[in-house]
Amino acid sequence: MSASTPGSSAGTAPENVVIIGSGPAAWTAAIYAARANLRPLVFEGEPVGTELPGGQLMLTTDIENFPGFPEPLSGPELMERMKAQAVHHGTRVVSELVKEVRLGERPFTVVPNYSEAVQAHTIIVATGAAAKWIGLPNEQRLATTGGGVSACAVCDGAMPFYRNKRLVVVGGGDTAMEETLYLTKFASEVVVVHRRDSFRASKVMAQRVLSHPKVRVIWNSRVTDVLGDDFITGVRLEDTVTGATSEFEVGGLFVAIGHTPNTRFLNGQLSTTEHGYVQVTPGRTATTVDGVFAAGDVIDDYYRQAITSAGTGCMAALEAERWLAHHGIEDSAATTEATNTETASAVAVSAT
Repeated sequence: MSASTPGSSAGTAPENVVIIGSGPAAWTAAIYAARANLRPLVFEGEPVGTELPGGQLMLTTDIENFPGFPEPLSGPELMERMKAQAVHHGTRVVSELVKEVRLGERPFTVVPNYSEAVQAHTIIVATGAAAKWIGLPNEQRLATTGGGVSACAVCDGAMPFYRNKRLVVVGGGDTAMEETLYLTKFASEVVVVHRRDSFRASKVMAQRVLSHPKVRVIWNSRVTDVLGDDFITGVRLEDTVTGATSEFEVGGLFVAIGHTPNTRFLNGQLSTTEHGYVQVTPGRTATTVDGVFAAGDVIDDYYRQAITSAGTGCMAALEAERWLAHHGIEDSAATTEATNTETASAVAVSAT
């Protein structure tokens, strides 16, 4: 980003709203902010390992539960359409991660990886949450190529690819129990692999899983390899007590060992929940810093769906717009922009 970019440290006017992220929440916020003539600036991030701009949907091959699309579409396609819609309405995009925000002074400062710092009157944090993976090379490869490895049963489990097959769920908490029960609607059998001899989940959830006729549990075991070239064909297990190994055929693997909200760049400047998610006012997207809003999976450890993320992105943009209007910033920023445009035009005319 050059020194002449709006909102940079070269003395230009601060941005009305900077959106950090690139999933459904971020692009929906950008669409609403752009249509409100706020000219939002989005830092969409950059590829880091399995994390791609676009969030977890970039690892989803077919989406069948997003309203408005009767035929399945891929996660990357949905994200590209959302981004295109935002850009069409005037959103500007920077393909960099944000390494730091400074919320102690106004306007706020946003520091990207490479470009100059940007000032902003409001910020929308929509950086999502990263799924925790086992960390196996073939697990990562098949997760990124649609080969039958997923971190969201509710997102992917109903796809024809997984139907009437033996599926494996790795985990022992409430999320793993919920994923297991959901998959019983479609699988011939669901095998839960847990490294201990009892679940961490609540007793009610654990009992539902243990009593389900389609569920089998393999205790004291961990997945040490995912088998298959183009698609998963099986898993290799290791007994955590004896060290013995075994293999068996499966048609899908669902990793349900938790998520990590992407909040490190905030450096503790926003209050978070006990699980590390950004804390917002109930029913709203306002954070503990006035003028900073948060949306999507970075605030949600319960639903974690594209449509709920998009909904909170809409909310955050509307709240940011109202915040700017309440503080009389939106109009002054628009006036400054118009003046700069007129001045530039006059200079161009005089130079001809």
